[in-house]
Amino acid sequence: MRQVVIILGCLLFGEVVVHLTGIKMPSSIIGMILLTILLELGWIKLVWVSGLSHFLTKNMAFFFVPPGVAIMLYLDLIEASFWPIIVASSLGTVIVFACTGWTHQLFMRHKNTFKKGKKS
Repeated sequence: MRQVVIILGCLLFGEVVVHLTGIKMPSSIIGMILLTILLELGWIKLVWVSGLSHFLTKNMAFFFVPPGVAIMLYLDLIEASFWPIIVASSLGTVIVFACTGWTHQLFMRHKNTFKKGKKS
């Protein structure tokens, strides 16, 4: 029961933040950021939420069924914008890959520099 309360509490906090501030960000993302911060600070223990978290990630595909069915209602719009969607998705994927690679290289360089400085 504690697992559900913690996760739904973080989600509810995200909803409140979006409602009060009008920020254009999904409340679930704000809730996940809050949960991450609480876990990092040690205010919430990982074992308190791990059971429900494992269940939700194991069954994640189930949560994509309703949006997938809803997309069928808008096939005419998707067909009309097919090429812009394909181009934007492809370019977005390439940009994400590049940024992820560069960020990884930056962190690895920083990690190696820190290790060299620590050994001296």
